[in-house]
Amino acid sequence: MNIFVAGASGVNGRSLLPKLMEAGHEVIGMTRKEEQKKALEQLGAKAVLADVFDRKQMADLLYEIKPDVVIHQLTALSEGSSAENARIRIEGTRNLVDAAKQANVHKMIAQSISWAYEPGSGPASEESALDLYAPAPRNTTINGVVALEEAVKQFPEYVILRYGTLYGPGTWYDKDGAMAEKVRNQGVQATDGVSSFVHVQDAANAAFLALEWSTGTYNIVDDEPAKGTEWLPVYAHALHAPRPEIQSGCSPWERGASNSKAKKECGWELQHPTWRTGFFE
Repeated sequence: MNIFVAGASGVNGRSLLPKLMEAGHEVIGMTRKEEQKKALEQLGAKAVLADVFDRKQMADLLYEIKPDVVIHQLTALSEGSSAENARIRIEGTRNLVDAAKQANVHKMIAQSISWAYEPGSGPASEESALDLYAPAPRNTTINGVVALEEAVKQFPEYVILRYGTLYGPGTWYDKDGAMAEKVRNQGVQATDGVSSFVHVQDAANAAFLALEWSTGTYNIVDDEPAKGTEWLPVYAHALHAPRPEIQSGCSPWERGASNSKAKKECGWELQHPTWRTGFFE
């Protein structure tokens, strides 16, 4: 297949592209910076420079490429701004979706998040409602997620991947990442809030396998949602960092997510089933 990957130079994209090419697909990766374009070409992919906020440029690009599938991996995580990330999910996704529809793309696979569910007890399933009435500043993130998912659902076929918190090489949780630095400086407290993690290799593999998955929304998380009081000391130990301070309480939406649907309906298998061992790899 001819596959267009938007956000190809991000942490997921860099792990995803080799899988696609090894499977024999023709891959065109989109990025915004020249140095990133060169890095994609070194991986063996075709690469194009484009700005997702430029509607005409996106329309012309997709019309020329005419991909069979578009994989949407665009984020602004490197900027550390929830507002900019929401802008990409809202405006960027709209431009990408409209361009792909004009090019008669039949299927889109898109990255979303698994911590956007409303408060509740126990890990959220895909049937759980999103946190539509969240107060600020969380509503900035939720509004972006809702806009992205509603736009993607306009395709005849789509797969929405609600990723857990990414860890592994190149992520914030990498040994040289932003979260690792904070933990070494004891800048993160362990709370009762529950998180669901997913290793970046498992996240990329899900995007690859989603080429064959049925239309739907799937939580892409590992097998063990956990309180901060459980996972953060293990992560600190993996970093040889000081033991974190404990802070009681949590936000009501910090409930984690269940991966049962992806495993049962799609046969998804994890290379890293739990953060307990994954943090040390």
